[in-house]
Amino acid sequence: MSKTGEAGRSGPKVRSDCRIVVEYCDKGGLLLDISSKVGPMYGDNIRQQITESCANLGIENARVTVEDRGALPFVLDARLETAARRADPTLDATLIPEMRKHCTYTSKADRLRRSRLYLPGNEPKFFVNAGLHNPDGMILDLEDSVAHSEKDAARCMVRNALRVVDFYGAERMVRINQGEMGIADLDWIVPHNVHLILIPKVEDPQQVIDVDNRIKEILKENNIEQSVFLMPIIESALGAWKAYEIAASCESVVSLAIGLEDYTADIGTQRTLEGGESFWARAQVLNGAVAAGVQPIDTVFSDVGDEEGLRNSIIEAKSFGFVGKGCIHPRQIDVVHKTFAPETAELEKAKKIVLAFEDAESKGLGVVSLGSKMIDAPVVKRALRTVDVAIQVGMLNAEWRKEVD
Repeated sequence: MSKTGEAGRSGPKVRSDCRIVVEYCDKGGLLLDISSKVGPMYGDNIRQQITESCANLGIENARVTVEDRGALPFVLDARLETAARRADPTLDATLIPEMRKHCTYTSKADRLRRSRLYLPGNEPKFFVNAGLHNPDGMILDLEDSVAHSEKDAARCMVRNALRVVDFYGAERMVRINQGEMGIADLDWIVPHNVHLILIPKVEDPQQVIDVDNRIKEILKENNIEQSVFLMPIIESALGAWKAYEIAASCESVVSLAIGLEDYTADIGTQRTLEGGESFWARAQVLNGAVAAGVQPIDTVFSDVGDEEGLRNSIIEAKSFGFVGKGCIHPRQIDVVHKTFAPETAELEKAKKIVLAFEDAESKGLGVVSLGSKMIDAPVVKRALRTVDVAIQVGMLNAEWRKEVD
């Protein structure tokens, strides 16, 4: 009796994807039935790739049907591997593409995380051009945006994308699933130069520690020397209550984010633009993050068409002390970056405070003053942070002190 598995999508509205069916047979060799909308140009290449990939998977007797809608090679391989695994769950061979040079850069703990763009992990059509929008971080999502029946397909796709897709320097992030499924996700993504793992619905520091421990084990098993950072997401009343403990749970945590859709559902209310229902939770996350020395990151703004609402939401978040916001559409990125950037008056005042501080320090003075006003240490710290952000976003030359009269 034959064993059959399929993966992917087909149809006239599908783009940059394919549907592949693998039907194992007892004999007859490899039979390929391939149709492609780019067949006249790339049909021979597709046939050659499928033939070679079947050999790499150890598929000798099978009918393989491919309905291609412009899928790139890494997508074809991800769909073929998934279909083959669904037909034969004992299969342990993989189709891992060669790591491209543009995928090998590293990240750092204190980099800007103003924007993070969510991309559904099983939708390759969104991957290829997403980096052109220049988000600070690119999230390949394995959790909420992926149906349970497609979790295995998303793992394959995200793994391959991490090795092939050019994200133009964005921090390479993956949001894993909850619990044991999330721990299992790590085997698929950690060896492939992921920079940061988002942990959803965290309610206890042990959840973060478990993820961190497994990451370290995988890195050791694969002889990889690099850091993988963590961003726990607070999405419940219990998580908000334990925000500081979660943020301080391990050194790999660099940011703490809040997700308000699940939080408001948890407390039994509706999310509003005014945000009164979530003020306490946001304050908990903000203060927990700052107390632990990590970046506080605000929730997504879900109305893609309301640019003014997004801008006002960022202004509010910035006034609270948040340093970043989630994005669910590329058009939100530019608004996020411009609104989180220091205002001209804010930057000019920060520069004066920094200069006054450095002058007092050079003279051995214990007190910093600007004109007739005394400047406290927290004000100096905020000014230094403003100047640093301005330099990172290109608003200020790193040698700005030399340009001061």
